[in-house]
Amino acid sequence: MPETQQSTSPRKGGVAAAMSALILAVLLAALDQTIVSTALPRIAEDLNGFDDIAWVSAAYLLASTAVTPLWGKLGDMFGRKRLYLASTSIFLIASVACGLAQNLPELIGARVLQGVGGGGMIVLTFALVGDIVAPGERGRYQGMFGSVYGVASIVGPLLGGVFTDQLSWRWAFLVNLPFGIVALAVAARALPAAARGTKARVDYAGATVLAGIATGLVLITSFGERWGWGSPAIVGLIVATAVLGALLVPVERRAAAPVLPPAMLGSRTVVFSSLIGFFANAAMFAVLVYLPTYLQIVHGVSATLSGISMLPLVAGLVVSQSLAGRWAAHVERLRMILLAGLTANLAGLLLLGTIGAGTGTLALSVYFLITGIGIGMVPMVVLTTVQNSVPATDLGAASAVVTFARSIGAAFGVAVFGTLLNTGFAHRTHALPAGGGFDAARPDTIGQLPAAPREAALDAFAHATATGYLWIAPALAVGIVLAVFLRPARKPGHTTPAAPAADDARLTAEGTAQAA
Repeated sequence: MPETQQSTSPRKGGVAAAMSALILAVLLAALDQTIVSTALPRIAEDLNGFDDIAWVSAAYLLASTAVTPLWGKLGDMFGRKRLYLASTSIFLIASVACGLAQNLPELIGARVLQGVGGGGMIVLTFALVGDIVAPGERGRYQGMFGSVYGVASIVGPLLGGVFTDQLSWRWAFLVNLPFGIVALAVAARALPAAARGTKARVDYAGATVLAGIATGLVLITSFGERWGWGSPAIVGLIVATAVLGALLVPVERRAAAPVLPPAMLGSRTVVFSSLIGFFANAAMFAVLVYLPTYLQIVHGVSATLSGISMLPLVAGLVVSQSLAGRWAAHVERLRMILLAGLTANLAGLLLLGTIGAGTGTLALSVYFLITGIGIGMVPMVVLTTVQNSVPATDLGAASAVVTFARSIGAAFGVAVFGTLLNTGFAHRTHALPAGGGFDAARPDTIGQLPAAPREAALDAFAHATATGYLWIAPALAVGIVLAVFLRPARKPGHTTPAAPAADDARLTAEGTAQAA
């Protein structure tokens, strides 16, 4: 009979020390998703790999997404602390390998290994919060990690640019080592130990199927436009991913300790929350990735200034994450917070759908602030809702499901918005002369145009960006509908992680009943 995964109280330094180590680790793992974006041209030049440079980013995203469910389940089975320390060690070793890579294949291989470690760090961190913090306080602490994740998405490209220009692109990876060692040492001392949840065999078949699904989805979303949406490679990936999706439930039903428990797939709370996370992250990354591009091309600011211009969005994100986490501990239902966040996010996208080449700084700051408030209120409330609806033995698997859905949503949002932007821009600039160095597939060549066509191209790019956000907005509308019908767990009692066994049993029973 499976044992309940119980944790002792954190060691010396308490919750604050444990949380500081986890926050630092999440910051490093999240930064490595975006920090290389501004360094890619220099990497391609130094390693002579322009044709395959996109794999430097895609390899990390693919690996981190594919291993997320397995890390979560292994944490449930063998104790999250030991798996967390292992994943962090893998991440740091791979970071050194990335920084020392002498050619592009070496760098891509190291990025795959880095993604394996980074994926484990993120999902196990979210699950460890469930071990350390009482259910009624999870939202407040999860909000901290959501803020870190959002800030990293903005700061990552800026740091990558600074390292590339002032030092070397290799420092975008090597900088992980000193900070990661500190996080590893603090975590080893401060994190609570946990008993093994089960002695059942690892579900290798389920993990392989899930990894195959993740790989297919990431490749489709990352390379669909580059390879052609109707190309044999993309069509084949779509078919293969669909087949694996159909096999997933039968494979998991036969497993003694499934990576993705079938009962979890039958829980409205888990399924609806994961879908909401998918749609919200799609919108979030469409904003975080492409708004700086709009600012740099249309308003002519540098990469650093575009990051500074995004500060209202970051401020809204950080404040709303913190407030949402605190409110989650004092309201009976998390659904109202979720609806408020999704509605604010939708309002922000609709406002971004009005931007143009002449939109002023004040108006943009207001739009960014509203969008940031909406973005910040959703992710960790979704995760907390799911964690409060499952027993302690499934915290890792439940956290992995939500993290998996959000990762795929991010890749989906970036890919779809990129296609909408490029298609819309090309359509609106088809009448512009191809001479003079202008290429509709390269918006950064707008500056080479004479004054009149340059203004037309800038207006076309701004209009294409705005239209893209209007097309993305319905995803959040779907999320709002799902939130209306969501049945999140009521506020749990404010017990501590070291509560008596009777309280632990009561909380587990409540979570099981709510999931049903």
